[in-house]
Amino acid sequence: MTRTLVTGGSGFIAAHIVDVLLKRGHSVVTTVRSADKGDKILEYHSGVEKSKLSYAVVPDMSQAGAFNKAVVSDPPFEAVIHAASPYHFQAKSRSEVDAMLSAAEDGTVGILKAIKAHAPSVKRVVVTSSFASIFDPKKAPDYKYSEKDWSPVTKEEAYQNPMAAYRRSKVAAEKSAWDFVEQEKPNFSLATANPPLVLGPIIHHLTSLDSLNTSNQRYRDIINGTSQSKLPPTGNHLFVDVRDIALAHVLAVEKEEAGGKRFFVTAGNFSNAEIVKIIGEEFPEYKDVLPTGEALKSGDYPPEGVAGYDNSRSLEVLGIKYRGLKESTVDTVRSLQPLLGK
Repeated sequence: MTRTLVTGGSGFIAAHIVDVLLKRGHSVVTTVRSADKGDKILEYHSGVEKSKLSYAVVPDMSQAGAFNKAVVSDPPFEAVIHAASPYHFQAKSRSEVDAMLSAAEDGTVGILKAIKAHAPSVKRVVVTSSFASIFDPKKAPDYKYSEKDWSPVTKEEAYQNPMAAYRRSKVAAEKSAWDFVEQEKPNFSLATANPPLVLGPIIHHLTSLDSLNTSNQRYRDIINGTSQSKLPPTGNHLFVDVRDIALAHVLAVEKEEAGGKRFFVTAGNFSNAEIVKIIGEEFPEYKDVLPTGEALKSGDYPPEGVAGYDNSRSLEVLGIKYRGLKESTVDTVRSLQPLLGK
């Protein structure tokens, strides 16, 4: 059993990470921005002993020393999973972009500094990065990506559009983590998990469908009829189920050989049109609101091809066995149905 600190425990991926850690016998402390969010996590895991699950409030992770108290525990932590990071495409002005970049980078460096200074017992840190820090839009559409790739997006490009700003935030945060370990030589080793679009069932508390994580909003819009007149383009045609990326984080804690490595964690390619087809076959009650014909085409694979992938490191080192799109889609829709009243 490992005592693990998980940051951002009310987030989509982090909620599943907490779940996997508990199921595998680890004890967990998770950071949240408010006691209300922490209480909801405890309520969801109401059958878990207090010694196995608790929370620490960190209102703003970008502040200097934000994690200094959270990383101190009795018994002491042996691992930290840093899953808290901004995920949105709303940064448009220069000041908004600067704030997003600072939050991502300062939060990552800040927790590493806190661990080195106040939690010498920690031997492994896993940081949630992203395919965004790997992807290069200038490469051929069918380029085969792996952990060796880094996005070349610049800060100036980040000022030009929100998508570039998001990619820049992930590159800056991840590179700052690797630079910290190289320069500061802490007691812990680092691993990063780099998922593309993360789909899959929700388990954390939602007040409404409006607060649904960005990647899963496509499911909401498909099954409530919003996409019936025109299915949006898929965008990134690579995905992973949230339960698999959560398990990847935990395995990166458990496996000694994961230290010092990036992991491109993806199950493969998908399209929004494929999701519609699965929903139509598995949930006939939604058939009348699904896009068909021309309305469906925009969500299919583009003629120029889609990004390839090499996920062999995650298969060989972590031993991940990925869920397919059908299982992920069925479980996601089922998890959303209570919020839709269906």
